[in-house]
Amino acid sequence: MDTESDGVYLATERYGSAQSWSYFSKDGLMHRRPHRGQEEAKENTIIGVFKSVFLPQGYPESVSGDYLHYQFWDTVQAFSSSLSGTLATQASLKGVGVGNQEATVAAATVTWLLKDGTGMLGRILFAWQKGLFADVLNDIAMFMEILAPFFPAFFTLIVCTAGVFKSIVGVAGGATRAALTVHQARRDNMADISAKDGSQETLVNLAGLLLSLILIPLVTDNPVLTLSLFFLFTALHLFANYKAVRSVVMETFNEARLSIVFQHFLRDGQILSPIEANQREPVFMDFRKTVPIRLGVRLPEDLNMALTKNKMPYLLGVKNGCVCVCLGPEASVKDEIRAMCLAVRLSSMLMSKASSERQQSHWDLVHDSHELMDSMFDSFLKAAGWDTKRTLLDWDEWRVEWKSKIN
Repeated sequence: MDTESDGVYLATERYGSAQSWSYFSKDGLMHRRPHRGQEEAKENTIIGVFKSVFLPQGYPESVSGDYLHYQFWDTVQAFSSSLSGTLATQASLKGVGVGNQEATVAAATVTWLLKDGTGMLGRILFAWQKGLFADVLNDIAMFMEILAPFFPAFFTLIVCTAGVFKSIVGVAGGATRAALTVHQARRDNMADISAKDGSQETLVNLAGLLLSLILIPLVTDNPVLTLSLFFLFTALHLFANYKAVRSVVMETFNEARLSIVFQHFLRDGQILSPIEANQREPVFMDFRKTVPIRLGVRLPEDLNMALTKNKMPYLLGVKNGCVCVCLGPEASVKDEIRAMCLAVRLSSMLMSKASSERQQSHWDLVHDSHELMDSMFDSFLKAAGWDTKRTLLDWDEWRVEWKSKIN
């Protein structure tokens, strides 16, 4: 790095991965020069402004490795959804009487208020819904709005139902976006990532608006072209959503990822990396038959049996065909992961053919699982690449304190 012609090397400074400079002392003066390969990479003002507006500060070091891939597909799905929304809005306006001399302002206003009101009600009632199912509902809702003008007698009912479906999408999208923002933020820069995501979304909507100005004259009074474009945009929307979800590599455990990783560990003795586990995680609903696991339930009926061979701050049992986990208030994140692993093992044993031929009771299986976890959990917890400081396990709020021994 330092040569006689440069002088004595003093320091190196970097601006993320974008720029790097070396400082030298020569003849009593300090000089600097860019690192090799940067001489022709002069700072481009336009690119610099674009990055500062649409990318988080410190990109790519300040975000997760899957950030760009996910944002690309998220942009594609948002763009296609914006175009589909334009077609649906046009149909809704036509349905409420825009362009119809016989329609009254009062009737159109009441219809629109009912549509918005049912949407608000849906946001309250369906706050639990999430996932790709919500995106499918979004496309169904827009399809209903496009068809609504062809059924004037049921127009209000159709658009109100579509409003409820769209409200589910809004609630689910907010919850999913929040979890992704936490995942993407590598420097606790959630606010910056959220702001830049908003800028990206605004740009996409603006592009969709400009293209919509071209589409609207073409599709007006042309239902065949309207439906054809809608199905094209819908197919692109669903495909981009699938690719976006598949591109995310979450390093924290939820029920599905922990079950996949732990069952593979029990079977092969190897721990899947986050990339491998995320690729195996089902995107849609998992229809495989399993014994359900309920986390954070109330105290089991047979407390003595639940405490046998168990010194951990959680209790396990089997009730009504479900593996139930009762959590103590002092349980740590490590204890939560261990309890879930224990529940996964117990669930798989209850489903196996070997367990159907057993003489053992459910409690025997619980006690054997405790002994197994004592011998293998520490090695499992050292899984490389996984963040075990927090989880996304869906615990209910019941917490129970109990005596270590019941007489």
